[in-house]
Amino acid sequence: MKALAGDVASVCCACLGGFLGYFGFVILLDRGFYALVLPGGLLGLAAGIPRSRSMIVPALCGLLAIGAGLLAEHRYAPFVADPSFGYFVIHAVDLQPVTLLLIGLGGLIGFWVPYRRRIVAA
Repeated sequence: MKALAGDVASVCCACLGGFLGYFGFVILLDRGFYALVLPGGLLGLAAGIPRSRSMIVPALCGLLAIGAGLLAEHRYAPFVADPSFGYFVIHAVDLQPVTLLLIGLGGLIGFWVPYRRRIVAA
């Protein structure tokens, strides 16, 4: 039961970090900075605060980090053809390479930090 509590705490912290990263991205964007790695990066850093045992937590955090990056980019620059988020996700491969790199880097941080902080079963 204690292991499940650590997993839930990691995911809850990840959600909070993604939320803060998204709003940090929006605030920095208003000031002229394009910090697209911030939503996924803060999600991963926050998810690494509590330690968990499960390998599912880092994988879930990596996916959530990519989703947070896509959501932030959609808020910044939706496609002109169709501004819906579903259309944006389906056509995400049409984004600029730098944009995809920053979203991927956020996803990597979102996975790697909780992965390195997990408790390995002895």
